[in-house]
Amino acid sequence: MAKVVAVTGNEAVAEALRQVNPDVCGIYPITPQTDMMQRYASFINNGKVDTEAVLVESEHSSMSACIGASAAGGRVVTATSSTGLALMWEMLHIASGDRLPIIMPVVNRALSAPLNIHGDHSDAMGARDTGWIQIWSENGQEAYDNTIQAFRIGEHMDIRLPAMVCMDGFIISHSIERMEYLEDAEVKKFVGEFKNLHPLLDLDKPKSYGPLILTDLFHEYKRAQHEVMTKVKGVVLEVAGEFEKLSGRKYGLFESYRLEDADIALVILNSAAGTSKDVVDAFRDRGIKAGLLKPRLFRPFPYEEVAAALKNTKAVCVMDRADSFGGYGPLFMEVSSALYQLRNRPALINKIYGLGGRDYLPSHAELVLNELDGIAKGGKINVFKEYIGVRE
Repeated sequence: MAKVVAVTGNEAVAEALRQVNPDVCGIYPITPQTDMMQRYASFINNGKVDTEAVLVESEHSSMSACIGASAAGGRVVTATSSTGLALMWEMLHIASGDRLPIIMPVVNRALSAPLNIHGDHSDAMGARDTGWIQIWSENGQEAYDNTIQAFRIGEHMDIRLPAMVCMDGFIISHSIERMEYLEDAEVKKFVGEFKNLHPLLDLDKPKSYGPLILTDLFHEYKRAQHEVMTKVKGVVLEVAGEFEKLSGRKYGLFESYRLEDADIALVILNSAAGTSKDVVDAFRDRGIKAGLLKPRLFRPFPYEEVAAALKNTKAVCVMDRADSFGGYGPLFMEVSSALYQLRNRPALINKIYGLGGRDYLPSHAELVLNELDGIAKGGKINVFKEYIGVRE
């Protein structure tokens, strides 16, 4: 039976981690993630979990500790934000290259400079090619649910890859909302016992991790790593199906909102999707067929499925809460790649919004949908990439 609570996103994810009860947790504070690990440290201190806390001097060290613990044969977690994730850069590649299923909530925050502690997606987008699975969350409930599912996905014996669970800094991490917790026993059963694969502490079967591989096999190794990633989509859907039976909450590779007959559509991640849905409803009330696609699985990116969902639209705007300086937004580039394979493609534009925590307002969604409506009716695309909500 679900327990209804009013909690923050950080609190909800810390609760999910408590219910899973991992073996090791690398802990280092960084705003706006600090509260999550602080809460989890209190669970450790109060004997509510059996987790071994590793208190380190930096995020680089935190991920290093997690890599060692995971290679040794443990179920391992950590959490971070922003420049903390950037400091892990070297170790992120090692965790994925060594096929270590470390689970890491990422509370999305802008990267410096200048220094900014508020939410945008530049941190996780900067790490999109590190070989980690990325799952994104619109609200605290999704962050809680995605964290639980991430263990089943990353630890699947056909996958064995690390996974990030992303949620917006402050907007989700520090906002209180109504959520439903599963029972401890339900989570424990759903996640299951951790299964070792080639643990270093199995002294009867010696092995090494991360050996030197030169031109003879490195190319093949990376091809194999890609092949594993191609299996992730199927596992995500399999786990989501089981989770729906347990919780009644449905998940997929992305959420389609009023897309079935849409002429125009927004593609937008995380909390801003909730704001946009209200505006989509208002446009529908005006007789304008608007819709929305909210990605959930960003890595690996579901190209074919996204193309199928958007193929009948006339005009699409991809909204990015991160920028690629000198290029288009990172989400836009993925959606563009997906739609390029279609013979008849919708018109496509890119908007950059909400950098450094700048508010995303219903009026912004309204402006974009009005622009898309004009394009769908034969109007000209004036600018492919534009910053919205920016002060002139």
